[in-house]
Parts: sequence; C-alpha cells; structure tokens
Amino acid sequence: MANTQELLTALRERRSIYGISKESPISDERIQEIIEEALKHTPSAFNSQSTRIVVLLGEQHDKLWNITTDVLKAIVPADQFASTQQRMDGFRAGYGTVLFFEDMTVVEDLQKQFPLYQDNFPVWAEHTNAMHQLVIWMALQAEGLGANLQHYNPLIDERVKTEWALPESWKLVAQMPFGKIVAPAGEKTFKPVADRLKVFK
Repeated sequence: MANTQELLTALRERRSIYGISKESPISDERIQEIIEEALKHTPSAFNSQSTRIVVLLGEQHDKLWNITTDVLKAIVPADQFASTQQRMDGFRAGYGTVLFFEDMTVVEDLQKQFPLYQDNFPVWAEHTNAMHQLVIWMALQAEGLGANLQHYNPLIDERVKTEWALPESWKLVAQMPFGKIVAPAGEKTFKPVADRLKVFK
C-alpha cells in the first residue's frame, strides 16, 4: 500500500517546471543511475527495447539549446523572435537535457518479422517512448529536479545527430530540459474524472 501511494504521489507531483537553474540536488552519477534504471525496466512492445536516450550535461546541454536557437532564428521572423529567445534562454538555464529517441532499425525489423502488425509498430514505438518520458520525468521530480518536455524535432534532428555523432536510424522524439526548481509550476486544472472514466462490474 505504501509503495502504491509513493508511486501515485510521484505521479501527482510531476509537473511542467519552467523555472529551472544550472544546479542539481543530486550528483551526475545519480542522474545516470536513474535513467539507466528507467531505460532497463520501462516496458516496450514485443520487448523491442527500441528507445534510445542521450543525456547532455554542462556545456553539452548549453550547446543543444544554442543549436536550437540558431535553427529557429533562421525560420522565425525577426520581429517575433524575442519570445522564442526567451524560451530558449529558459531551457538553457537548466542543468541538463534528456534527449529521447527511437531506433527505427528496431522498428523496421519488427515490421518485417510481423507484417500483420507492420502499421502498428511505429505507433507502439511512440507509446514506448512516452512511457520512458513519464518514468524519467517522475523520477527526476522525486529527486528534487524540475523538468519540462519539448518537441523541436524534426527541425533540429540533423544538427543533433551530427553534433553528437549519433546513428542515422535514431529518430528524435522529445527533449526534456531539467534543473533545480527556482519557480513552481502554475495551478493545474482537471476535467471531471467522471467524464473520462467508465467502470463496469
């Protein structure tokens, strides 16, 4: 019972935190340990284990958001870029970023092995990735780190793969900047659960 309550508490306390700083209440080794455990034990369709993760800390984290800023500067009108720059500065202000990928070679191999389900495997890969995102988000929050989830893919995909020499088959799915919480999340509203849940006995 206690373990279930702890899990639900972690889920409830997971929020989108944008006020983050270049500090961490836990060591880099602990961050890596958390992500390794999540990567190892989060389920995947057909036990495909198709999710790939890159953790960027320190200057590498800054580099990601500098790259993203450069890419966006080329496509966002100059007179509208101030708000974009503010967002980029907020993400760069964090301690690190978790990059979530799916290895499409694994997905394509499954499509060949099980042609009856070939249309479903890309969808199931997205489900798998989403579970990794939530598990890591909850775990970081439980350790006192705030995080938020961004999706600047596919705009930055090629620059990211080139910069960190990543396999071409890795498809970028999401980016999760994180750091010490310096400003709380805003109030969260909920639609009635009764409208979203049906129980039949």
